[in-house]
Amino acid sequence: MPVIDMHAHLTPERYKEAIRSRGEWYGLDEAVGELGHGGFSKSLPERLAEMDALGMDMQLLTPTVGFYQYDNELEVTKRIHRECNDEVAETIEKHPTRFDGLATVPMQDPASAIAEMQRAMGELGLKGVILSDHVAGRTYDEPDFLPFFAAAEELGAILFFHQGRDTCVNERIQRYKLPNAVGNLTERALVYATLVFGGVIDRFPDLKPLLAHGGGYTAYGVARMDKVAGALEGDTGTGMMPPFGAHDGFSQKLPPSDYLDRFSYDCCTYSGPVLRFLIDTVGIDRVVLGTDYPAPMVLHDAVNWVRELPELTSAEKEAVLVGNPMSLLGL
Repeated sequence: MPVIDMHAHLTPERYKEAIRSRGEWYGLDEAVGELGHGGFSKSLPERLAEMDALGMDMQLLTPTVGFYQYDNELEVTKRIHRECNDEVAETIEKHPTRFDGLATVPMQDPASAIAEMQRAMGELGLKGVILSDHVAGRTYDEPDFLPFFAAAEELGAILFFHQGRDTCVNERIQRYKLPNAVGNLTERALVYATLVFGGVIDRFPDLKPLLAHGGGYTAYGVARMDKVAGALEGDTGTGMMPPFGAHDGFSQKLPPSDYLDRFSYDCCTYSGPVLRFLIDTVGIDRVVLGTDYPAPMVLHDAVNWVRELPELTSAEKEAVLVGNPMSLLGL
């Protein structure tokens, strides 16, 4: 029964070689692949050795998020994504018991994103896709994205939502790494809210959304979402009665908190009490192991960290480490 890390990134070796030999790859520089940060420069043998040392049997690989390139020229992004996804598949082929993978797809053009998702899951055997929290500022409740979600539901794709390089906090402040520390978590709550309030989850009930970093502020903030939707006790009459009126575009059928168990969440919270709160809020069956390897924000020694948490029972620890990841991956 393998311990599976559902949140691990891969900077392609073909990109690294291009940076070493000519200083660019499809116009991208070394910053995109986060070379020099965390362990993104490490080789595959080094990764495997670290996994062994950490008691990590498998990783679900995703291309490093700098490769989203949603604001690049479409044809360039398509080539980048195809090569990234090919390398994830090649890595899995070399070590099929150690890795599984998700693709990156060009969300600036939903038709192209669908085509690459179909290729990645069909021809390459990947399990879904990694998505930024927004598409160059556009949120996923916009109608243009509905065909993508229809295709993802039909394919049974895992949709792993993970911030890109900029978050909404960048416009306010860039000091103290707050765009990461605060913006990252804010973006995940925005994804949850827009998918729920926009009716996407109602329309596609079999979607498999996975929210990175414990879902950000979602579990903490969902009661306030209930309040603005008019779904708290004292607000409801015949159906939900939003306190500011019903003309803000709400289209969800249920109180926002009723959708918590329609999402999965990784355990990358860095805090036992916070992880306990997450589990109590969303349900133990919705939380999976996720480390953010090999980023600077990695959850250090994650397997031992989970196993030593006094806040979790033995059964809960095994669910997070083994049972829930296997279920989500269909293993």
